[in-house]
Amino acid sequence: MTNPWSWYSDREVWDLEQERIFARTWQYVGHAGMAARPGDFFTARAGRIPIVVTHAEDGETRAFVNVCRHRGSTVAEGSGNRRTLQCPYHAWTYGLDGRLRAAPRADFDLGEVTLAPMRLERWGPFLFVNADADAPPLVETLGEVPAQVAELGLDVDGLAFHHRSEWTVAANWKVVAENFLECYHCAVAHPTFTALVDVSPDAYRLEVGRMHSTQIGPARDGGMRSQFHFVWPNTGINVFPGEPNLSIGPIIPASPELTDRLLDYFFGAGVGEAWIGELLELDDQVGREDTALVERVQTGVSSGALADGRLLGEAEQLVAHFQGLVREALRV
Repeated sequence: MTNPWSWYSDREVWDLEQERIFARTWQYVGHAGMAARPGDFFTARAGRIPIVVTHAEDGETRAFVNVCRHRGSTVAEGSGNRRTLQCPYHAWTYGLDGRLRAAPRADFDLGEVTLAPMRLERWGPFLFVNADADAPPLVETLGEVPAQVAELGLDVDGLAFHHRSEWTVAANWKVVAENFLECYHCAVAHPTFTALVDVSPDAYRLEVGRMHSTQIGPARDGGMRSQFHFVWPNTGINVFPGEPNLSIGPIIPASPELTDRLLDYFFGAGVGEAWIGELLELDDQVGREDTALVERVQTGVSSGALADGRLLGEAEQLVAHFQGLVREALRV
C-alpha cells in the first residue's frame, strides 16, 4: 500500500519533512558557472531554508544560510556580482566569506558574527548544499549516478549551460517526485515521449540504489539510451536520446500543496540550436502533461475520501523505494 494520503496535504507532516529531510540532505542548487568569478553570488532554497552561494576574493566558493544574524531577514536576493552582501533591514553587511563587516551602532566585536555556513559539494559543475554538518559526503548520496551518466559518453564538465526553466505546480512535492519515478503512466499520458523512447516493460529498465534510483529507456531509433535519475530527496536528472544533453533540478516544497520546480539545461559543444529547440519542445510538452497529472492526483489524495492507495510491485518499485525513504526519515 502507499503511504497515507493525508501526508500529501497535512501541514504538520510538511513541517516534519522540512526538519528531518530537507535540513539533513544534499540538494541541487545551481551550477558552478553561477559563481565562477570573485564577487559572484546567487540565491536558492533547500526546502524552506534560504541559501546564498558566493565566490569570495580568496577564490573559495561557499554556501550560507541566507538569513541575517541580527533579526532574521533574508540578506541577498537574486544573483549578481558584488563585494559584500547587505541586509536591507538594518544594513548589516557581510563579506562573501560570510564574515560580518559592518553593523551600524554595533556594541559588540564584529568578528563574533558570521552568516551560518552550509556544506557545499559538487559533481562536475553541479552544486549541492546540505545544512547537516554530520551528513555523509555527496558522493555517497549520488551512488552510481555519475558512473551511469559517464557510460553514455557524457563528460559533465564538458557540457555548456544553456538556460534555466522555472515553474510552480499545485501539488505536494512527494506527488511530483513519485510521478517522476515511474513511467507506468507514459504510454497513456506521453505519446510524444513514447514515440522517442521504448517504455515497454521488457525494454524500460528500473534500478534502485540506496539513496538514488534510475530509469533507463532505449531510443526507438537505436541511438543513445535515455537515463532518468532521482537523487534523494528531490533532485531529478534527465538525459534524453540523441545529442549530448542533460537537465538537472530540484523538486522544492513550497507549501503542503504547492511545489516549485526548476531545471538547468546543459548541452554538448556543437549541438545545434535546431536540435535543442526540438528537444525543448518535447520536454515542455511532457512537462505540461505531467503538471496536469499531478494536480489531478493532488485533488484526489487531499480530498480525505480515501486513506491510501495500492502500488504495483514491479512497475512502481521506484515509488515504493521513495516512499520507504520518506517513512525512514520521518521514523514511522
